[in-house]
Amino acid sequence: MKVVREEGYMRHESMIVPEGLPFIVPLAVAVAVAFFYNAQILAAFLLLLLLFVLNFFRNPERIFSGEERTLLSPADGRVIRVDDEASHELMDGSCRKISIFMNVFNVHVNRSPCSGVIESIRYKKGEFLSADKDAASEQNEKNALLIRTGEGRKIVTVQVAGLIARRIVCWLKEGMEVRKGERFGMIRFGSRLDVFLPRDASVSVKIGDKVRAGETPIGCWP
Repeated sequence: MKVVREEGYMRHESMIVPEGLPFIVPLAVAVAVAFFYNAQILAAFLLLLLLFVLNFFRNPERIFSGEERTLLSPADGRVIRVDDEASHELMDGSCRKISIFMNVFNVHVNRSPCSGVIESIRYKKGEFLSADKDAASEQNEKNALLIRTGEGRKIVTVQVAGLIARRIVCWLKEGMEVRKGERFGMIRFGSRLDVFLPRDASVSVKIGDKVRAGETPIGCWP
């Protein structure tokens, strides 16, 4: 596979991701119009809504300085499932699985858990069940990314749409190179990330742990 290092998606280093602009700009205009016509109650409501949307599409900088073997969380949120006996069509045999639930107040920009090459991207249409339910992993709309490291190890990160989330965004393409902690996409308005690790990788989180994308270690290569 030809390895491509494209810098186009690096534009997503801005404080607000571009996907938020179709929501932010009309709301900002509506707030200005409401204030202009002295519709204070409406203006206050629209302003609160604008602040919520700005908060949702925020894109903070994250820095990790740990060991190269460390695997990072691809999402902000809460760990809702850790399986030692799982499987995924893009993985070889039995693997480990970590599921992270993102509520509407979490940062929704997703980051790569390790460095490597995007070997495969598989999008599947599906339902929009609540993302914290076990059935969501199988039945909901999702987008799986297979990352192969320079040592030949594989890890799969799956963006799973939720009850409110109706659009999965991925900024990468097959063959592109990605660095650990680098942004690769987002899911709009509440969702879930599933991570599939080889059996020989260790897991360092448990159910109930709160994690931050690009900062919190979730496991380690042997």
